Amino acid sequence: MDPFTPDDLPGCSSLTTKELQQNLRQTKQRERPVRLLFEITSTRIAEGPLTKYVLYEVVVMRSGSFDSRRVSVERRYSDFAHLHQLLLQEFDSELEEVLLPRKLLTGNFSPESISERRLALQDYLAKLYATRCVRHSHHFASFFTEQEQRRAHGLLRAGQFNAALEQLETVLEIQEKLLPWQKPTLTVPTLSALAVCHRDLDEPDRAFAAAHRALPPVRRYGQKRYRVSLLELLVDVGYLLGRPVAQLQEELRALRDAERGETFSCSLKELVINEFV
Repeated sequence: MDPFTPDDLPGCSSLTTKELQQNLRQTKQRERPVRLLFEITSTRIAEGPLTKYVLYEVVVMRSGSFDSRRVSVERRYSDFAHLHQLLLQEFDSELEEVLLPRKLLTGNFSPESISERRLALQDYLAKLYATRCVRHSHHFASFFTEQEQRRAHGLLRAGQFNAALEQLETVLEIQEKLLPWQKPTLTVPTLSALAVCHRDLDEPDRAFAAAHRALPPVRRYGQKRYRVSLLELLVDVGYLLGRPVAQLQEELRALRDAERGETFSCSLKELVINEFV
C-alpha cells in the first residue's frame, strides 16, 4: 500500500488533484536513495613526448535525484591502474572480486580494443562504487579530482584566475556528488581556492559566498588552519560589501586570543597557494 495519502501533504484542502499528485511525486523523489553512476562516454587518442595513449571521458552522475549538470574528467588507463594499486594497499582482501581490466600489450589503439576497454573500465568503476569501503575511501574521491585540483592550483599560482576557476568548478561539482560518502570537509580546499580566485578577480560577492560555504565544516571538524584565514577573508570582504560582520570579528578575535597569535600566520591565499605543490 502506498504510504502517502493526500492527508499527509501540507495544505491539501486547497490543492487540486493535479497539484496533489505533483507533490506526491516530489516527495517520493526526495526519498529515493541517491547513488553514483559512472559512464565512459567517449575516448580519444593523445600523444605525449615519447608515447601515445587513450584518454577516457568519465562522466559522474547522481541517481535518485534530478541531476542536470553533466560533469566529466579525462583519465588514461595508467590512472585507473594507480587507483587500483592504492585501493589494494588499503583494503586488499575486500577487493578480491573487483578486477582491473588487464593492460593490453598489442592492439591498444584499434577501435575494437578501445571500445572493449571503455566498457570494461566503466564496469570496473561501478564495481568499485558497489564496494562500501571504496565509496568512503579518499583515494576514490581523489581519482576524480586530484589532477584538476593540481592543474587549478598551478594556474592560480601563475595568476591565471579565470582558467583556475574553470578547473575548480569542475572539481567542486564532482566533490559535491561524492560528498555523501566522503568526509564533510572534502570541499573546503576547493571552496577556499574559489574564494581566493573570486577575490583577486574583484568579485567580492562570489568570494564571500564561497568562503561562507566553507566555514561550517571547518568550524565543526576543527580545521584550525583554515578557520582563521577564512574568517579574515569574510570580515574583510563582508565589510567591503556592507554585510554584518560583528559576529565574525568576535569569533576571529576569540580564536586569536585562544591561540595567542602563534598558530595562524598566513592569509587564505597563502594557504591555498601551498596546497598541491
